Amino acid sequence: MKFLLLGWLLLVGTGCSVTATQPVLHDFGKASVSGSSDRGKASININAPTWLWDNRIRYRLLYTSPSQIRFYGLDRWVAAPPELFEQALHFSGQALDYSVLIRLQDFEQQFESRDKARVVLHFSVEAYAIKDKQLVGQQTFYLEQSTKTADAAGAIIGFSDLAQQANGKIQTWLSGMSNIHKPGISVQP
Repeated sequence: MKFLLLGWLLLVGTGCSVTATQPVLHDFGKASVSGSSDRGKASININAPTWLWDNRIRYRLLYTSPSQIRFYGLDRWVAAPPELFEQALHFSGQALDYSVLIRLQDFEQQFESRDKARVVLHFSVEAYAIKDKQLVGQQTFYLEQSTKTADAAGAIIGFSDLAQQANGKIQTWLSGMSNIHKPGISVQP
């Protein structure tokens, strides 16, 4: 009788296995450019708080519990947000005169209500001269954008757009600095 019961349990156990759904991995799509070889002498480094160095997609429900961080269970980034952001930044031209340090501060989706959300990207940039490693400028950027949908898909599309915007804003800022710091040009305070 023991063997019959054991055989029945094995038969039922193998036929009724529970499968866990694996999270879907996302990047920034067309904004994910791996062009590190064309950066020349310039380098881009990202500094971020420890809580941003995982691949979970973060969000906050401002309308119920604004201090609680939540994560999507079935959607994840393919890498941590600082790594994705670094990969999406591709500088050219004037920017090659600088090494860039980016301090990432916020990278999350915020819900104002159940059906209204935005993505937030807050960071500062420090530019250092390649020749002498001197700090030549700093700038803070705060970007936000309403999401088309109030869900993980909206966050992913929104962050892809913000990464492209950030890339353009940083390049514009660096180009402006290149005009100020050209050899032979002195800037009077």
